[in-house]
Amino acid sequence: MSTCCESHDHEHDHHHDHDHHHEGHLNTILFGVGIVLYVIAWFIPIAWVQTVLYITTVILAGYHVIQAGLVDTFKRSFKEKAFKPNIHVLMSLGALGAILIQEFSEAALLILIFAGAHLLEDYAESKSQKEITSLLKLKPKQARLVKTNAETILVDVDDLNIGDVVLVLHGDQVPVDGFIISGSTTIDQSAITGESMPVDKTVNDIVYGGTINLTHTIEVKVSKHPEETVFASILNLVKNAQRDLSKTAKWIKKIEPIYVTIVLIIAPLFYLLSFYGLNNHSDIAFYQTMVFLIGASPCALAATDIPATLSALSQLARRGVLFKGGSYLSNSNDIKAIAFDKTGTLTVGKPEVTDVIWFNESKVDVLIAMEKTSNHPLSIAILNHFQKNIDLNIEVNPMIGSGMEGFYEGVTYVVGKPALFVDPSSVVEQTQQRLEAEGKTVIYFGVKSEVYAVIGLKDMPKAKAKSTIDYFKSKHIHTIMISGDSKTTAEAMGSALGIDEIIGDVLPAEKSDWIDTLKLNHQHVAMVGDGVNDAPALVKSSIGFAMKQGTDIAMEVADAVLMDDDLNKLVIAHKVSQKLRRVVIQNMIFAMGVVLFLIMTNLILNIQLSLTVFIHEGSTLVVILNGLRLLKNIS
Repeated sequence: MSTCCESHDHEHDHHHDHDHHHEGHLNTILFGVGIVLYVIAWFIPIAWVQTVLYITTVILAGYHVIQAGLVDTFKRSFKEKAFKPNIHVLMSLGALGAILIQEFSEAALLILIFAGAHLLEDYAESKSQKEITSLLKLKPKQARLVKTNAETILVDVDDLNIGDVVLVLHGDQVPVDGFIISGSTTIDQSAITGESMPVDKTVNDIVYGGTINLTHTIEVKVSKHPEETVFASILNLVKNAQRDLSKTAKWIKKIEPIYVTIVLIIAPLFYLLSFYGLNNHSDIAFYQTMVFLIGASPCALAATDIPATLSALSQLARRGVLFKGGSYLSNSNDIKAIAFDKTGTLTVGKPEVTDVIWFNESKVDVLIAMEKTSNHPLSIAILNHFQKNIDLNIEVNPMIGSGMEGFYEGVTYVVGKPALFVDPSSVVEQTQQRLEAEGKTVIYFGVKSEVYAVIGLKDMPKAKAKSTIDYFKSKHIHTIMISGDSKTTAEAMGSALGIDEIIGDVLPAEKSDWIDTLKLNHQHVAMVGDGVNDAPALVKSSIGFAMKQGTDIAMEVADAVLMDDDLNKLVIAHKVSQKLRRVVIQNMIFAMGVVLFLIMTNLILNIQLSLTVFIHEGSTLVVILNGLRLLKNIS
């Protein structure tokens, strides 16, 4: 049944979807037959034939209306042992009443317009879900498994195991999560991350199931079972999003039977007042009561939230932000503070050389040759900075946790922590202090008795970090950074980004305690993180955002997932949640305004039943179309 008249819980399993799809086709066919019969009745002058055609129209076109109104109300009331009517009851009684006073044409027109409006509403709702449910069609089904004898066979994706090697041809869909072991290519990851630009991938790079290989053939080693892939996680998020309702939708669903019951109680009183007010004219009084039943029906009110929320969810899904349901998106609008993890969330997560102060630059080749022997992140950063390929016959010994020693032409060179060096000069020490005050990691290069270079490295902020912080501050939302780094390092980064509150030296177990403290001061607190150590804080927060480039556990416990590293997606999500709230409020005011208008007009001007139906159902369509505006991207 349609959103505005749901009387049963939302179930989105495969069997329900199939039944609903089949039922929708049947309702459409019966509605079409009803229209044909109604038109034929217009051109037949025989009264009793017209009557039969009109009543048949009511039965056929109104089949799903009557079923939802009477059958579903009876079933739900019996189940809950309390009278639980839905909005369809009012429409069914309106049509029945029109037949009783021999307004057969009016009864048929009422049902045709009401049923037609709700078929359109069902169509609008399914359209608003299109961006999300289209992911189901992207699910990979087959893979080219490379056997031990190099033979390639087609297998079902569900039959793949961790460690299997699959061949992915140019133009093929990557069947499962894994990493490239042979070849280089360009991958379209838009279905997973929302990134519009393809990404270059080579050996050891991770690829995701459901993405498209655009250029060259690659071999991929499977790293996850098919049911554990990012794509599978997204589909689980989708199912949750379609099942979960916002607070407004839950409230409307809760008050619907109460509202309808009140209307049904008022209707006899309305009849009596009309009867005595019209000098005991029962037919007109009954007609006005039927108009009241239809005009007072809160159909548009019930459609104020769900189509709009699904439209907002689908827009965000298309742009790489997946919410686990409408309630979480609605909660985003209420946040008063937002806390960020530092490393990997606000920052790139990899060190970058920011300063090299030379005291003996002639030894640069020795430094590069030493760093080439290590895969430590600091070594990789130094090599990326110099961009030189030096080959020297140098012997290198690692010094775990401190640095490394290199032996070349009888000289022992050292690169690593300042503590490895003996009595550095005051200039060197002052340089170190300046760099550390800027939140940078400092390493020395030279011989133990003399420093040849002081190197400063820093985990740099992401491209959109500053603009994201500025946006939330402009909305008077308190910004916080929670970091395990030293207070000096945290404050240097936080100050550069303009963050309101900086909390450093935080142990992983303490992050969730900080969220509890922040909630005492700000009530609704969002948390953004990417690591295992962020998971408890994500759970404790009012709404948790996980970065997909982080860990699976963060994605599992968060309420929403950013499918790439673009922090601007947080801004987009907040803007969409704000617009959703505005649209829902607009819809509710408009819907109740129309109900009051129809009731008052009926009392004062004796409005026609057909005009009541046009205005009433027209308001429902206006509400739905207003919600569908959220399908359009918000910049």
